[in-house]
Amino acid sequence: MTKRLILIRHAKSSWDDPMTPDLARPLNPRGRRAAAAIGTWLNSRGHLPDEVLCSHAARTTETWARLSPALEDAPEAKLTPTLYNASVEVIMAVLRHATGREVMIIGHNPGLAEFAQRVLIRPPPHPEFRRFPTGATLVAEFEISQWQEAEFAQASMVDFIVPRSLEA
Repeated sequence: MTKRLILIRHAKSSWDDPMTPDLARPLNPRGRRAAAAIGTWLNSRGHLPDEVLCSHAARTTETWARLSPALEDAPEAKLTPTLYNASVEVIMAVLRHATGREVMIIGHNPGLAEFAQRVLIRPPPHPEFRRFPTGATLVAEFEISQWQEAEFAQASMVDFIVPRSLEA
């Protein structure tokens, strides 16, 4: 059986007000456009999650709010505070408790970039993959029957995109 993971780093956030706490930073205009474009791209490629696990930070929840209208039958996101600036181990623990067939995780670097690198059998040759910039989206498949079986270096890359590629 196959399980699919959609891993998204939140879109570009705003630094306009230096007094805004990190958890409360919203997306900037570029980030709002990028999130919507990611949603359109996901839908066009048939990458439709049936479970969404999202950090509770403003920039991750806004990323979901901006991309989800483009997805057919988008589920409600489960706000998952442990994903806020989570380590690789925490992200894997969250994934292992997932129940969907196609699970989306929306989170933060540096943990998300490292997780993306460690979960794949072979990384894509994309020049931005290691950096996993804001809005980076990885779609990967695991040949497992349940998420509890997920391990590092087990997934195959299906798709990878960064918002700059969608602007072109």
